[in-house]
Amino acid sequence: MGMTFHSMEFPFETSDGEEEGGDAAMMQQETAPVPAPSRKTKQPKECFLIQPKETKGEATKTRRRKKKKITDVLAKSERKPGTPEDLQKLMKDYYSSNRSVIELEELNLPDSCFLKANDLTHSLSSYLKEICPKWAKLRKNHSEKKSVLMLIICSSAIRALELIRSMTAFKGDSKVMKLFAKHIKIQEQVKLLEKRVVHLGVGTPGRIKELVKQGALNLNPLKFLVFDWNWRDQKLRRLVDIPEIRKEVFELLEMGVLSLCKSESLKLGLF
Repeated sequence: MGMTFHSMEFPFETSDGEEEGGDAAMMQQETAPVPAPSRKTKQPKECFLIQPKETKGEATKTRRRKKKKITDVLAKSERKPGTPEDLQKLMKDYYSSNRSVIELEELNLPDSCFLKANDLTHSLSSYLKEICPKWAKLRKNHSEKKSVLMLIICSSAIRALELIRSMTAFKGDSKVMKLFAKHIKIQEQVKLLEKRVVHLGVGTPGRIKELVKQGALNLNPLKFLVFDWNWRDQKLRRLVDIPEIRKEVFELLEMGVLSLCKSESLKLGLF
């Protein structure tokens, strides 16, 4: 029995020892810390996650793209018809930096010198008929050369041609003259004004201002001065939104137009 006992005990101890040894080995594997990767080992990077550094020029371009343009603002803004108050405000803003308070007050125009403004429902012909219902009579009585009864001021030669074509229903037998610089020499315009009686002039403020300066165009007989106020070009700019045109408009106003308005012999209209 003693031998039998020992022979049975041996495998028992051996089996238990193997199990304990196995368990210990498994525990060591489970609890053994994972070795930290060597610092020299580089982790793989995906190319599309690597952002290239912006150069100074590219950063400037990005900022420029993000900056709002006047065309973007105008495109989203609701169109509103121009009013006499708009013109008065623009005049004050333009001259505020180099005029005294007293001089700025002298620029104020009475309400009586303004004609009814276009409410964006009119064509040019219908608007002119409304503000000047007695045009036929005025035209017949006008015989003075180097002058016009009505001036329409716009921003470009192309726009002037469009306006001339669109006033057919109004002008009738009136003599209309193109008063812009493109493809027309000023000497030619001076000669025509000296030879012919002209009723209507359509053009840009720069050329009109130059004709007045040279004495080729007398503003005293002028009865109506109409600004092509509400029309916008491809960049959505109005006549007065273009800096060089705005400057010429205000310079023209100071060449006798404001004094004629205050004397109520000249009326201003915003088309």
